[in-house]
Amino acid sequence: MKIVGLDHIQLAMPPERESEARAYYEGLLGIPEKPKPPHLAVRGGCWFEHGAIKIHLGVEKDFRAARKAHPALLVDDQRTLRERLVAAGHEVYDDEPLAGYDRFYASDPFGNRLEFMEPNGAA
Repeated sequence: MKIVGLDHIQLAMPPERESEARAYYEGLLGIPEKPKPPHLAVRGGCWFEHGAIKIHLGVEKDFRAARKAHPALLVDDQRTLRERLVAAGHEVYDDEPLAGYDRFYASDPFGNRLEFMEPNGAA
């Protein structure tokens, strides 16, 4: 037996803030929303999917943002994404360099940490 892949990432969000999730994940990051199956849609939250990228946001009544644990998303133009997030009023921040990548962190509207990485060819 072995793990053969990753289907999706689930992040939490507060109740009744789906419009903010859509503005961030679909509007700023460009990941289209996929309708949730009806039996799951009644719980709230949103799914955003494009090819192998699948980020699901589920509602938690006692929501607490993931400030350390995070998904790392590969991007093809992290500089432009950084500028887009800053222009929209989102804080972005750097961490220690990681060989082979240009990267930065940002938080979604709910405080969940996201890492954005672009390979830079350096080994």
